[in-house]
Amino acid sequence: MEWVTIANVGLKSIYFVLILATVIVVLLENRNPVKAIAWILALMFLPIVGLVFYFFFGQSTRRRRLISKKGYTRLLRKPLAEYEAQEEFNLQDRYQRLVTFFQETNQSFLFEGNAVEIFTDGYGKVHALIRELYKAKRYIHLEYYIIANDAVGRLIRDVLIDKAREGIEVRVIYDDVGCWRVPACFFEPMKQAGIQVHAFLEVRFPLLTSRVNYRNHHKIVIIDGQVGFIGGMNLAERYLKGTAFGIWRDTHLLVRGKAVHGLQTTFLLDMHATDHPPIPVAKRYFPHIANQGGALAQVVTGSPVGKWKDIMQGLTLAISSAKRYFYIQTPYFLPNDIILSALQTAALAGVDIRLMVPEHTDNRFTCWGTYSYVKDMLTAGAKVFFYQKGFLHSKLMVSDDAFGTVGSTNVDFRSFEHNFEANLFMYDKDVCEQLHHIFLRDQQDCRQIKLRTWQKRPLYQKVMESLMRLIAPLL
Repeated sequence: MEWVTIANVGLKSIYFVLILATVIVVLLENRNPVKAIAWILALMFLPIVGLVFYFFFGQSTRRRRLISKKGYTRLLRKPLAEYEAQEEFNLQDRYQRLVTFFQETNQSFLFEGNAVEIFTDGYGKVHALIRELYKAKRYIHLEYYIIANDAVGRLIRDVLIDKAREGIEVRVIYDDVGCWRVPACFFEPMKQAGIQVHAFLEVRFPLLTSRVNYRNHHKIVIIDGQVGFIGGMNLAERYLKGTAFGIWRDTHLLVRGKAVHGLQTTFLLDMHATDHPPIPVAKRYFPHIANQGGALAQVVTGSPVGKWKDIMQGLTLAISSAKRYFYIQTPYFLPNDIILSALQTAALAGVDIRLMVPEHTDNRFTCWGTYSYVKDMLTAGAKVFFYQKGFLHSKLMVSDDAFGTVGSTNVDFRSFEHNFEANLFMYDKDVCEQLHHIFLRDQQDCRQIKLRTWQKRPLYQKVMESLMRLIAPLL
């Protein structure tokens, strides 16, 4: 019995030391106080579970790198040359700070002469993707968070196999966690056809790694270095057929022009997180591109590595630059204090701030978390709309018919802190007027939330919302 008692005391002491050491690590990281407190509370009041969760989801990766500085410089050399060869831009002064910020922190170059086509349904996007894939003459680079083993996933797979058999160079990156439900046999026909297929940050032992928390949320395609796709749609049947409670409303872009260099840079950089050796940066991947349209655009990425939270900080600048309106569509609204404060400040200053989120979502917990921020927006004078027609998965923002962005980034902690994200930031009147029209058209399928009505919701719902808000930094 004495040995049992001694063993128990020993184990408890070791556990206490581990918890104390982990709390000290959290404190020394000097991260967001709200997030730090959430982790400390989880560690102290959820024995074992809190420690396991921190190991998988809580460790900071801001000081890590996917690629060496020398390799990164080499990768940027060709797009930088294309950027420097351009003439002076006709860019509004108020967005010069935003463009400069992205260039300094994200090495995201602003390119002129782009044509942008906008898709708001899966059928249009998939049809355009297949059409452009079949036009490929040299290579295809395709990267998605989810490539489902369903009719759409298999259709795109077959198109890629057809092109590979024609002698076209095809590379595919999929997120290992996003495709956990996809059997390995799904990718075998592609590999047998000579397609290079790679998992991003492959998780071989889920219970022994924190890689499960850092996922590649990109949905991009590059064809011959001339044409690209970017947005919020994965390759899955539900993006066409919808869900049990309605359509799947999303936004995706087809880009022709020099901004494709930014998509190419993103893809080649992501290859460093796969099991494939780095691809030599050849001129064929960054060809000279004549002007295709009038849009100024830059591809901006966000990631859990590196010093800055590029997209989140850039959005803060964009919100503060708004003069007339700033409209947001996002499936999940779990903003940090910086974004929330920027939106409230703009609304209080007379800017027309509108937030559109889905009435029904694919995740009840994030839905409750989103609801907890509705009152904060309404009391500052912002307008909030709940989309009724189905699931709003669109990640679209537009301001003053002069600035707009579409991509993979949600307005939540996960996108800002943990995911690898990619957005196209556009500074063009014609494109932004289209985005503005799309938002107003979707608004017709919404119900507007009023503060007086919102305050009357049941007490149990308010309690659940508050609980989800408390752990929002961990979701």
